[in-house]
Amino acid sequence: MNNTQRLHAIMHYEKYDRMPLVVFGFWNETLEKWANEGHITHDDAKAWGDGNATDHKINQMLGFDFNWGGGIGFNGFLSPTFKPETIKVLPDGSEIHRDSMGLITKIKPGVVSIPAHVGTTMTGREAWEEEYLPKLRFFPERVDKDRIRREYERLKGEDHPIYLHLGSLYGNVRNMVGVEELSYLAADDEELYEEIVDTVDSLCYECVKEAMKLGLKFDYGHFWEDICFKTGPLLRPSVFGRLTGKWYKRITDEMRAHGTDIISLDCDGKIDELVPIWLENGVNTMFPIEVGTWNASIAPWREKYGPAIKGVGGMDKRVFSKDFKAVDAEIERLKPLIDLGGYIPCPDHRIAPDAEWDNVRYYCDRFRQEFGG
Repeated sequence: MNNTQRLHAIMHYEKYDRMPLVVFGFWNETLEKWANEGHITHDDAKAWGDGNATDHKINQMLGFDFNWGGGIGFNGFLSPTFKPETIKVLPDGSEIHRDSMGLITKIKPGVVSIPAHVGTTMTGREAWEEEYLPKLRFFPERVDKDRIRREYERLKGEDHPIYLHLGSLYGNVRNMVGVEELSYLAADDEELYEEIVDTVDSLCYECVKEAMKLGLKFDYGHFWEDICFKTGPLLRPSVFGRLTGKWYKRITDEMRAHGTDIISLDCDGKIDELVPIWLENGVNTMFPIEVGTWNASIAPWREKYGPAIKGVGGMDKRVFSKDFKAVDAEIERLKPLIDLGGYIPCPDHRIAPDAEWDNVRYYCDRFRQEFGG
């Protein structure tokens, strides 16, 4: 069997020869560290990207089969984006910066985490109609068909299951407006709030329809959201379902009409309250199932929703900073989850800079010993 056949067999509860080793890429700082240690070259550290040729090379060196995040997308959001600019430099060297989404952030020197959000360009209806709406119109060229064909053939040649990125129905809206501002907008101007979500979601739908005109068979579709934190969603589930449910359904129906019935969604945090909304509207594979501080797992979801729910992720990547004994314990923890079927372990987010190369290699070796290959 190849990796594509394994993916389909596992997700459809059929027999397979071995469990594939799946990863979700690396922090750039992780690759820089490994390059300094001599495990990879500095050129490879700089060239890496989800699903590209360098990603394939590094994954082979470690023992992974493929990157769940290595798929094919379209231009389904702001076009053109805002031109990033520095608005102000503060006495401590921090910069007030406008990013490509129009968010205004504070960037501190030497800090590599997410910048502090301090404002937004999306200040109301006038800003929406002048600054944003023209950037969210659909046009066929948003779907670069020639590039998609080239990437499709390359990934196919690397034994890499191929997904179509289906866009973001709320996460990009959050990135564009800001968490706090979006919360106020929902209360202060419900009409504008709903118009923004509908505009973004309609654009994703039109892009998916355009992409499917290529006649290519994608192994899975994949959404990105990131709209939860460690205690739950960033908005009321009832509102989320009312605004986005119909768009998820339209997009997932479009994919199924073209033979793709594995629909994955990337959302960090505690997603439990949103899971039933996604399931009802055609999303059936949760990712990355962050172990984190809330011990996310496919097991309680399977108990509640049955085989309809599938998952990729849920492997505690923190063991990569420890030792072989910790890796062995994590392998044992994964065994009953794999036995459930419809589930593929994957580090529960990008491999962080505290990961030791030898621990990751050991994990891949032990995984193959235990789960075939």
